[in-house]
Amino acid sequence: MNNSLEPITEFLQAYKAAVYRKDVDAFVALYDEQIHVFDMWGAWESKGIAQWRALTLQWFSSLGEDKVVVGVDEAQGYAAGDFASGHAFLTFTAVSKEGQQLRSLNNRITIVLKNNGSSWKAIHQHTSAPIDFSTMQVELHKA
Repeated sequence: MNNSLEPITEFLQAYKAAVYRKDVDAFVALYDEQIHVFDMWGAWESKGIAQWRALTLQWFSSLGEDKVVVGVDEAQGYAAGDFASGHAFLTFTAVSKEGQQLRSLNNRITIVLKNNGSSWKAIHQHTSAPIDFSTMQVELHKA
């Protein structure tokens, strides 16, 4: 295994761009047909590209005219042959069409990528945030 961050960095850069543009096709193109996602929002899991596309379309449509700027912090990655894995802290900041910051939240992402010969595609993605034991509320802002 080597400490290659390149596949993870490329994935995250494309992820950021697709989210900002609310480009469902570009976003979904980052994922393998058999993607398995453990997401924080609404569903326990998502299996397959059709289900992931539907959830992505729902997310992007819910934003109206707002855009989301994704920030990436402390990304790390490892590659071995045709597989790479990595993790990072993400910040999602909604901005109005006038550029005003509206709201922001953080979460953690772990990604497993597979090289299909021409590109790296995510085969598994897991997002999470810690839960405060005293309140049982999800902590959506990194301390």
